[in-house]
Amino acid sequence: MASLSIKKSLLTILLACTVFATVPGIVMAQSVASIVTPQFFDGIKNNAPATCEGKSFYTRDAFLSALSSFPNFGQLGSADDNKREIAAFFAQVSHETGSFCYIEEIDKSNSYCQSSTEYPCAPGKSYYGRGPLQLTWNVNYGAAGKALGLDLLNKPETVSTDPVVSFKTALWYWMTVVRPVVKQGFGATTRAINGGECDGKRPDVVQARANLYTSYCSQLGVSPGTNLLC
Repeated sequence: MASLSIKKSLLTILLACTVFATVPGIVMAQSVASIVTPQFFDGIKNNAPATCEGKSFYTRDAFLSALSSFPNFGQLGSADDNKREIAAFFAQVSHETGSFCYIEEIDKSNSYCQSSTEYPCAPGKSYYGRGPLQLTWNVNYGAAGKALGLDLLNKPETVSTDPVVSFKTALWYWMTVVRPVVKQGFGATTRAINGGECDGKRPDVVQARANLYTSYCSQLGVSPGTNLLC
């Protein structure tokens, strides 16, 4: 009897899944991993020259490992909203890293140290751009490190030597600073990441970011929405 009861329960679950998957208007949520396929991820890296150090540093496995610390990423609402957030994230990452080419900022002459009692700069350390979203400034390294349980103020280089930590800092920044404006359109994410390009200051760069976004939306089968520029 117990075996029969288990079989009936399993059948009920299977029938329920079938109904939810086929009834119009009811869509089973896709996982981020199923959207960010190896083909999608590697397609970005393939746009970078073979000599780029980032091509071996940035991997899909590292991204998915980092994602486990941010389960709400790519779960913004509707299936289309989720895909747009993923497309926006990778568009900004692609622009910041040259399609996963660069791990660190090219110009390292600026230490990006600002006065802060909570996150003071460590002696001899620089906080120039590192990682998928080029984390910059001591206050961001400090806040990211606090959230992730890491000492990034004293060891900022960890962002450019540990690929999982690198992606974690990018996801932390995204979820903390960018996520609140994602539904306002891609242009709002550009303003959140580098507002200095907006309002006609660097229209070519703003457009380049938007072009990446629309390309990724096309690959993911979703419309890009409105407000693509800033």
